Amino acid sequence: MAAVRKSERLMNLLIMLLVQRHFVPKQRIRSILYPGSTDEAFEKMFERDKEELRSLGVPIEVGHMDAYFDDEPGYRIQPEQLGLPAIELEADEAAVIGLATRVWQHARLAEATTDAVRKLTAAGVEVDVSALDIVEPRLSADEPSFEVFWEATQERCAVEFDYRTASSTEVTTRHLQPWGVARHAGRWYVVGLDTDRGEERVFRLSRVQGQARRTGPAAAYDVPPGTDLQALTRRLAPTPAPEQAVLLVRRGAGHLLRRGAESIETDVVGPDDATTWDRVVLTRSALGLADEVLGHGSAVVVEEPTSLRAEVVSRLRTTLEARAGEAS
Repeated sequence: MAAVRKSERLMNLLIMLLVQRHFVPKQRIRSILYPGSTDEAFEKMFERDKEELRSLGVPIEVGHMDAYFDDEPGYRIQPEQLGLPAIELEADEAAVIGLATRVWQHARLAEATTDAVRKLTAAGVEVDVSALDIVEPRLSADEPSFEVFWEATQERCAVEFDYRTASSTEVTTRHLQPWGVARHAGRWYVVGLDTDRGEERVFRLSRVQGQARRTGPAAAYDVPPGTDLQALTRRLAPTPAPEQAVLLVRRGAGHLLRRGAESIETDVVGPDDATTWDRVVLTRSALGLADEVLGHGSAVVVEEPTSLRAEVVSRLRTTLEARAGEAS
């Protein structure tokens, strides 16, 4: 769980420096985020955490509380420097954002990441929580069992689930010690030890029938040292063959799609008259391409193949139904 505590601490440091309008004194950071640490331990952790955030592109400023006195240095993050302009993501980049969204939306971790805000408020410090809008991911992993497997990997708890393979309509109950969740070819997979067969296996989350169920106590097993989830997923999961796709793309949008296109037909009839449309033909993995299409929102529409169109429509419908459920 050390990795979880570290990620929570980094998120808390990011939030703490982001929501305050002035420089935050070093000792206040220590008292809230590093309580009980020795001087040496605090200095090491704080320096390491600052450098890790900076390596991720977070602009941490150093300054003094009073411009006329050489007092204790303080730290802050200005929201306008951290915010990003509108961007278009590659499929694998969108997958990372999707995973980050699930981490953010997960109830217990979301509570932990706002711990700094609660403590600052309790201390009477004025905070600007609207600054948090720029660090909340907007994409989601839409597999119903995602959170069950994600929690189980963090707590090392066994999972039981009903599963249907691609080559069979039969549903069987599987038992797994999950090592991690990974994205491959536009799909989410869970990797772990299949305890019924005594072998490492990978399962595609979209083929899980109903909800997965955690079984047994936490810390019930150890992940083998040196486990490479991405390498295991690539080796064990089938890679879909690329196929040709025909997309309608709004003029001025879909630059990455256009870059890899085999042909582009301009000024074609599109689904609306708000802008002009182009027909883009390219060859990609259908699963990865679905992520790219969804990442462009209403600027890209699938014409062919019907399987890709159905995949995009299904995921959009799932998202709408989930939001309708939350609203009610």
